[in-house]
Amino acid sequence: MHRYMMAALAAALVLPGIASARADTPLTASPGATVFATLPDGVILPEGIAANPANGDIYVGTFAPGGDNRLLRYGANGRLLSALAFGPEPLLGLAYEPLTDTLYMATVGAFVGTASRIQRVAADLAPGTLQDVVDVPIVGAPPDRTVGNPDGSQDVIAFGNNAPVPNGLAFDGLGNLFVSDSFQGAIFRVNDAIGCTGPASCVVDTVIHDGLLATAGHPPFGANGLAFNADGSTLFVANTGDDRVLALDLDSATLSVFAESLNGADGIAVDGAGRLWVAANQADRVVALDGAGRPVAELGGFDGIDEKGRPRGLLFPASLAIRGGQIYVTNLAIALTATAGDEWEEEVTSYTVSRIPLPDGN
Repeated sequence: MHRYMMAALAAALVLPGIASARADTPLTASPGATVFATLPDGVILPEGIAANPANGDIYVGTFAPGGDNRLLRYGANGRLLSALAFGPEPLLGLAYEPLTDTLYMATVGAFVGTASRIQRVAADLAPGTLQDVVDVPIVGAPPDRTVGNPDGSQDVIAFGNNAPVPNGLAFDGLGNLFVSDSFQGAIFRVNDAIGCTGPASCVVDTVIHDGLLATAGHPPFGANGLAFNADGSTLFVANTGDDRVLALDLDSATLSVFAESLNGADGIAVDGAGRLWVAANQADRVVALDGAGRPVAELGGFDGIDEKGRPRGLLFPASLAIRGGQIYVTNLAIALTATAGDEWEEEVTSYTVSRIPLPDGN
């Protein structure tokens, strides 16, 4: 059943003229990239992830537009503790908020004909605690982007995507929730997200709407993972299709390129040593950047499909969370091309979350 759903999603997302997302060849996976949890039978495409630093619970959301989406809560030992059904509405970013012991979700209704919105639920996923926080604003297609060429000429990229697609989530130190929008090329802020009571009182501001947050590349998602630096002055933003991480100075609202050539930069997180970890979904790796944006570590790798139909190592790593000296990574393992048989993701029948020790435990 899952292959039919992946084919439908591929048809929706594949870019004209692209025959293959990448030429996967099994490579030797780094030691220590192990399976933390295997999703229940029939539950596919794990994407978003978040961790409760206090008790080690790991939350995973699925991205299967039109399918049977779930929010899953695992204990620190990888045992499934509870689950919440979302039906056809897929989930992207997740963020755990410790003061209220609440999990926030980016619910992408735009892919199935409903409203895209931010929701929240009690951390134990207790029945009756799911609540809409706010609908994602519709601000339109991203502004054109002008790109300079070596010969002094310029190219102008005009973007057309204007569906609201909330993706990355990150809290600042004041209880405001920042939201990336992959199609509209925007960063939004839900003011006092932990204190507002729902759509009637929660206010959303557009922090920035910029062509640098959009993409004409592959995979076709622009602004994606979010993470703050240590003092909260800079918001890092992954741009998946552009293979970049951007830096947004919140005081000046200046957006700049922080790092390039990260193949499919997706989820991001900062560790205790100040390194920025990036899930490079097209490289099947997680890469660490230092304060200057230089790569200082690379972990993961793909080593084929095991006898249970699970990826060995990482396969299309989408999001990551850091807790207790470990990096937890969702293996989205989604085939994005219409040509059958050209991606290893097509061979996956059982979906996983991986765990990798941080090199120095920080």
